[in-house]
Amino acid sequence: MDLSRPIVAPPDKSQEFTQDPDYSGFIRQVKQHTGIDLAQYKEAQMKRRLTTLRMKNGYTSFDDFFTAMMQDKKLFHEFLDKMTINVSEFWRNPNRWEILRDTVLPELLETKPRLKIWSAACSTGEEPYTLAMIMADLGLLSQTTLVASDLDEGALAKAKEGLYLDRSLKDVPAQVATRYFRPEGVMFRFDENLKKSVQFKKQNLLLDRFDQDFDLIVCRNVMIYFTEEAKHDLYMKFAQALRPGGMLFVGSTEQIFSPAKYGLETSETFFYRKKMAGI
Repeated sequence: MDLSRPIVAPPDKSQEFTQDPDYSGFIRQVKQHTGIDLAQYKEAQMKRRLTTLRMKNGYTSFDDFFTAMMQDKKLFHEFLDKMTINVSEFWRNPNRWEILRDTVLPELLETKPRLKIWSAACSTGEEPYTLAMIMADLGLLSQTTLVASDLDEGALAKAKEGLYLDRSLKDVPAQVATRYFRPEGVMFRFDENLKKSVQFKKQNLLLDRFDQDFDLIVCRNVMIYFTEEAKHDLYMKFAQALRPGGMLFVGSTEQIFSPAKYGLETSETFFYRKKMAGI
C-alpha cells in the first residue's frame, strides 16, 4: 500500500460526532489518506481500542500517532488489525452452519446448479474455509465460486497462509477436523486443495462497489461495530448484490428487524432471502 497517496473517498455524510478535537482530527486524516471512515463505527468502542493502541506505542496524541502510522507500515497494519477486530473461529455458532448445510443450501440449489458465494469481512479466513469444508463434504465445491474479502491486508495474508491455533478449531466436528487439518507444531494447517478454492481480495465494505448476482452472502459478527446509518447502507448494498432468491447470512447478534425495507424476507433465524421480482 502506498500510504503517501490519498484514496479519494465520497463526501462524508456523517455528522461530527466527537467532542475530542485530537480524535476528530485523527478521523478526518485517516479518511483523507486511506478512505477508511471511522465515523461509521461506534465511537466509544473504536476510540477505546485505538487509544489503547496509541498509548501502547508511546504516542501522547492521535495527531502524533497518525503521523507515525503514515510512516510505518507495520504500525499502520497494527491499526487496521485493531480496527477490524480479527477474532474468528471455524464453525462459530455450529447450529447456524448446520441450518446452512441442511436447509439453506438445498433450497438455493433447487434453482441453480452452480453457486456464487461471498464471505464478506472474512478476517483471517475461518469463515470462508468453513464454507469450503461444507461445500466439499456435500460434493459441491467444484461447482461453487467462493470469494472472500477483508479490508485488512494482514488478516488476508494470515488467511492465505492457513495456519491456525487449536482454539480456532474448537467447534469443528472431529471427523471434519481430521479430514481438513494437519498438526504443524502447536498449530494446525488447513487443507491446501480447499485453500485454493477460495479467492481472497482486499475490499472496503463501506466504500467499494460490490459484485452482483450472489446466491449467498455471509457477513457475520461485523455489523455490530458500525453505526445505524452505516448498517442501513450496507444491508442495502448486500441486498442489491444478491440475485432474487439469494440469501444473506448474518451473525447471532445482528438480526435485521425490518428486512422488507431492503427487499429481504426472513427465511431462517439470521438468514434473509432476497424477494423474487413481483412478489
